[in-house]
Order: sequence, then structure tokens, then C-alpha cells
Amino acid sequence: MLGSLVLHHPTPAAAALGSLTSNRYLRLRALKINRHSGKEQAPLVTSGSQNSSLGYRRLVSPSTSSICAKGEDSFKISAVFTEDSSAVATTDEEMESIGILSIDQALEPYKEHFEYRIKKYVDQKGLIETYEGGLEEFAQGYVKFGFNREEDGIVYREWAPAAQEAQLIGDFNGWDGCKHMMEKNQYGVWSIKIPNSGENSAIPHNSRVKFRFKHGNGVWVDRIPAWIKYATVDPARFAAPYDGVYWDPPPSERFQFKHPHPPKPKAPRIYEAHVGMSSSEPQISSYREFADDVLPRIRANNYNTVQLMAVMEHSYYASFGYHVTNFFAVSSRSGTPEDLKYLIDKAHSLGLRVLMDVVHSHASNNVTDGLNGFEVGQCSQESYFHTGDRGYHKLWDSRLFNYSNWEVLRFLLSNLRWWLEEFKFDGFRFDGVTSMLYHHHGINMAFTGDYHEYFSEATDVDAVVYLMLANYLIHKILPDATVIAEDVSGMPGLGRPVSEGGIGFDYRLAMAIPDKWIDYLKNKNDEEWSMKEISCSLTNRRYTEKCISYAESHDQAIVGDKTIAFFLMDREMYSGMSCLTDASPTIERGIALHKMIHFLTMALGGEGYLNFMGNEFGHPEWVDFPREGNGWSYEKCRRQWNLVDTDHLRYKFMNAFDRAMNVLDENFSFLSSTKQIVSSTNEEDKVIVFERGDLVFVFNFHPENTYDGYKVGCDLPGKYRVALDSDAWEFGGQRRVGHDVDHFTFPEGIPGVPETNFNNRPNSFKVLSPPHTCVVYYRVDESREADVDETSIAEVVVGKENFEELGSVIDDGNVGPKAEKSGEGSSDD
Repeated sequence: MLGSLVLHHPTPAAAALGSLTSNRYLRLRALKINRHSGKEQAPLVTSGSQNSSLGYRRLVSPSTSSICAKGEDSFKISAVFTEDSSAVATTDEEMESIGILSIDQALEPYKEHFEYRIKKYVDQKGLIETYEGGLEEFAQGYVKFGFNREEDGIVYREWAPAAQEAQLIGDFNGWDGCKHMMEKNQYGVWSIKIPNSGENSAIPHNSRVKFRFKHGNGVWVDRIPAWIKYATVDPARFAAPYDGVYWDPPPSERFQFKHPHPPKPKAPRIYEAHVGMSSSEPQISSYREFADDVLPRIRANNYNTVQLMAVMEHSYYASFGYHVTNFFAVSSRSGTPEDLKYLIDKAHSLGLRVLMDVVHSHASNNVTDGLNGFEVGQCSQESYFHTGDRGYHKLWDSRLFNYSNWEVLRFLLSNLRWWLEEFKFDGFRFDGVTSMLYHHHGINMAFTGDYHEYFSEATDVDAVVYLMLANYLIHKILPDATVIAEDVSGMPGLGRPVSEGGIGFDYRLAMAIPDKWIDYLKNKNDEEWSMKEISCSLTNRRYTEKCISYAESHDQAIVGDKTIAFFLMDREMYSGMSCLTDASPTIERGIALHKMIHFLTMALGGEGYLNFMGNEFGHPEWVDFPREGNGWSYEKCRRQWNLVDTDHLRYKFMNAFDRAMNVLDENFSFLSSTKQIVSSTNEEDKVIVFERGDLVFVFNFHPENTYDGYKVGCDLPGKYRVALDSDAWEFGGQRRVGHDVDHFTFPEGIPGVPETNFNNRPNSFKVLSPPHTCVVYYRVDESREADVDETSIAEVVVGKENFEELGSVIDDGNVGPKAEKSGEGSSDD
């Protein structure tokens, strides 16, 4: 179990922080999606806590069954899924074994809610097994829908029950569909089989195709097939519509994977990346360029996981990939499906797992290029989306899925399996989960920590059940998959297994943390920083549900906002980052706090860690996609790798420390340790002391004070030495802490009686703690004695065999600030 500050559920203070996060998150997402559209966004108002006097009322939604028998096309289709208790019965045993209630007894008053959603999940899963042969087979919709090649031709199927007539058009028939009319079955599925022309494929590989249909008012429209595997646009035409592309390369051109999935790490250290903006040049980068140029950087910094944004095709580049138009297609801006496979295989060869940022919370409102083009005013049962207000996200200007619809379930679950099996992804980061979980989508909602806010009539049980099915499926197909939820509400059970009544995610993003840092950087001077509040914000999470912590992600990098480095150093980053001149107080403070903020977030904030591309070295400025307002410029839609590669610039120090943070976890596995104890949050000294695993962390946030012989508590007795020091020369510091000093512990009080101990710890030792510095200590044993003799902290953390490689970015301390090595104020004498 974690330490006493790690709570079972959010405290009111943290819940208030959560409300800040929810509103900020919605603003950021609306900004990302709509900032170039000229639309004025409705203001967000924090509404405060829900009226708990309403009490809890059972979610009841009786409906009639609409389960279809086996159809003519040898697969089962239903226009809408609804509850059918006669088809699948939920056993009493299943209803009684709600494991999550035994983990958190505060959930007991909401047992009825859990029983309802578990029953709905079990029934839905059972119906799929009965009528589709099982969830895994159901999730292979891509072998039935879209284009599928058979021995004697190509079969194309499309679910479009609102269409009156339909044709397949494309380059193969000169865009004249008169000879390729499609037939509709009783379930709204249109189909056509086009025989081969001799030995040639009926539809040439890499040729354009579209689905043409007539809707109720007699108008014919052309749409990209919903299950299309590739879509492209004519780059020579401004605002040109996308075309579906039939993608079926010959064996000689089809990429063959050579490397297996890397083992699942004890704790994910995630590098969040956007392929398109990963070039140092003002242009869109390709999958192959990213694989060859950026993946080695990620591996060198000792991350073990890459999280790729904007993989699914999105016609609007500036949406950051969150307005998906074609769910089964890779973004063609960066290359072909085979190019993406090359990237993933290259990552696997480097031992890097690859997660995909999957967007199933909403879809682009684009009618011409996207799934919304199939909307022609039909009822919700014949649509991918809800109708009316329920089917529209007013802040994101996007469409919302109907998760109770049988064909929507097939589409989305198949989408997950497609990316896992066709591209060998190692898992997903689900975007916009808060919007899915609640009918209010988190809009105008302040989550106070009251459990009624999570389990009430505001809960979208259909979406919850879909997520349970999705997580069950993902882990069934790939047991070692990593699945992360982007949720700002902190719903209990989100990160517990489906078998316990949870939703099944492996991790939840700790989204409140970056807002806390932004609040401090914008609104507080150094003397006003509260060690207790910072510590509480980082540790306030459900101890049985794992979190991915991060100080900043892509959200904090978009135009109109600032990265941590830019908050700290602002315009001085343009002129004060050269090692050939003395660092100004702003630069010195900025680099020191940049290292401390990211490291404290990593060490105390969760069971995994995430960093957005470029933030590891303090990338300046913001991200601004090309748009009319900036003259369609790519200048700020790139990563300036030259900054960290230039030896005389100070960016290399932050990058080297980022690498050392990751290596420290690789060597000591502190992120995966359940031992997390905060022993001191001293407001006067501005010092936080805690243990994670067997390491002792000392963070001195005071801007001026150095503490000589500072007493820190620890668990195990023995001899301690420095494992990582942010003040080391290698990281741009002054090396005021001796790395070759032994720190011997002293017993404190009566063993087993915490109140007699020092800060409730049975042992203590003394250290030197300079201002704006963090130092980690490890307990020496025989197996590490050889490491202890080394005088360079980089050699201790990275290992001698890797030190020469690291030296290329460290400079061995020959450039930059120097100081005589101080003696440790007391070697515990």
C-alpha cells in the first residue's frame, strides 16, 4: 500500500482541483478544434457540487428487443442493440461478486448502480456471443464490411439503412456507378461483388473510391466508405475533399513485421509524440522520418513507450488529430499504412512499445470527408450517432456516438482490433473519456468528489458498457496491452478490472497535476509555494487505481498557452541559453525548477510518467498549426531538435536530466513500487522529503536557503549515497552536493512506535540540500559498492558502459557553471 497521503478517493481540495482541470480541459479541447473556425465558444461556468438531496435513483431504461436472426449474407446484423433479458440471463453469482465494493466500501450505497451496469454489460456480451459467435469474432467487422478481396473478386459492404439507392464509384469505373448498383438487405447493409477482370483485380490497388447513395429527399451524395483503410487529398487543390483509397498492396509491397511486441514494462515511461510536427524543418514529417530520426532519441532518453497522436485520418490538421474523419485509415499526411507499420516495427526493434491515441468519444462534424456524411436526418437506430442535442458536442463541434447501437458497437470494437492486429500497436490511450462517461460530458460541471456525481442518472451507462467491452476485448486479444483513460473526473472503478465491476483501464491520466503547476507558475512567487499542497496534489489518488503522471502534455503546448520552460524563462530563452555566457538568475532558476517540477511529478505523481515531445529539453514557444491567421506557416508546428543538439546551448542539461530520471527508474523501479511515504512537507524550509521504493528523495524548493546537515527520515538503516542530483555539472548545476560521501543512518525512537520516530520514520541521516535542488539517495549494498566508487553522478545513474554515449550531450562539465565541490556539511557526525 502507498503512504498515508495516498487516499482511497479524492479529498474536497483535490476535487476542486479536478473541477479546474475539467473546465480547463474543455477549453483547451475547444480551442484546439475550433480556434481557426471563427466560431465564438460558449463560456464555461463552474456550477459547484451536485444537489445530493436528490439521492440515488436506479437507472432504468426499458426497451424492446431488436435482435435479428442470421441473414442472407452469412453474418448477423441488428440495427440497434437493446436489452433482452430472455436471451441472456445474468446469474445471481455474477451480480453478487462485485469486487470493487469490497475494495472501497464507500461505494456500497451505489451497489444498485453497479448491479445495473454489470447486468447490462453481461447481457450485451452474451447477446453478442449468441448472435455473432463471440466478442472477438464480432470485432472482426473489417473482414465483412468495407472492401474485402475474395478469390474471384472484391466484395464491398456498407451499413447505410437510411439510403434509398446506392452505387460504388471510383477510378475503376470512371466515377459512373450506373453499372455498379448495390443491393440492400433487411438490416440496412448495402453490398456488391465486383468480379476480377481476368487476372487483374476488379479495383486496382491505390485507386480512389467512394460510396454514392440517394437519401429520402431524392438527392444523391458521394461519401468516403466508413470502413476505408486509406484516404487521401489532392495537395494541389486548396480545401479539396478527401477521397477513399482502395488499399491492397501486392505481397512485394506489403510490409512484413520482423520484431515481436516488447515485454510490458513494470511502469510505462511514455513519450507522447505527434509525427507530423516532429521534423526540425517547417514541414509535415513522415512516419519513416520519425522512425529513423526521432525514435532513436526517445530510446536514448530511456523511455519505454511511445504514444502516437493523430494516427487516425483527420481532414483538419489543426485539430491535433482529435476530429477523426476516417477511423480505419492512417493519416495520409505522413505516409501510407505500410509506412506506419515500418515505424511501429522499428520501435519494437528498439524495445519501445507503441500506444495509439484512439478517439472513440466523438467524431468530426465534417460531412464531406467523415462518418457524419452518412447522416441524412434518419433516426438514431439507423445512425452512428445520437440525434438532436444528445448527438452533438457543443464545445467540440462534433458528433457523439450512440453506444447502444449494435452496428456502432461492431464498428468501434472492430476499430480497436484492427489497429492491434494490422499495425501491432501495444495498446491505446482513450481520448475524451469524461465526455463519454456522463450525459453532461463534463460541461459546466465541478467534480467535488461526491460519489453521487459519478453514479447517478447523469452517468451514460451505454458508454460505460462500451468501454467495459472494449477493455475486455483489448486484453483478450493482447493480454499485455496497456490501456489509458483520459478522464478529468476521477470516476471510481475506472482503473479496476471489468471482472470486479470496474471499467477495465490499466491507468488513468492524472490530469489535475499540470493545472496545479500552471497555477503556481502563473500566480505565485517562490515564497508562496506550499509544500503540503503540492504533495497532496501529487499523491491524492485512489491507491488501487494506477495513474500516469505528467507535468505537461500537448495540451499545455498549444497556441495561447505556455510550456513550463516558457513560463519559467519566457523571452530570455531567446538570448540567455548559451553556455558561453553566465546564466542570468531567470535562466538559472528556470532550468533548476524545470528539472524539479518534472522529476517531482514523475516520482510522486503516479505509477507511470508521460512527457510530450520536446518538453524533455525545455522546447521554447508553443505549437501553432498552419492556419489563415499565421499565413499557413509551419514555423511553430515543428520541433527544434537543433537546440538540444547544439553543444553550447543549455537545453542539453534539461535533456540529460530527463534521461537520468528515466534511467533511475530503470535501475531502481521506483515508479512500480507501492511503497510511497511522504515524511516531511516543511513550509518554512520549502522542503519535501519522501520515500518511493527504497529511494529517499529530498526536494528543496527554497530560492535561497542551503541546508547543511539537514535531517531526513528513512525506513531502512544502513549507508546511503547519492543516486541522482539535479545540481550536478552534467545537468547544468553547480555540484554543491558531494557524490562520494557516505550517509550513515541513526535509529530514531522506539522501533514500531511511529510517534517516537523522526517524522514517523524509524531511521534518519543528514544531507546537504542547496536551493532549487533535488537529490535522490539509495541504500548501498554489496552489489552496488562498485557503483559507489564512481565520482560522476552520470556514471552512477546511467552506468559506465553508457557514460561515453551520454558524454556527447553532457560536455563533462567543461562548459557551463562551475563550482568547487562542497564538503557535505556533516557526514552524520
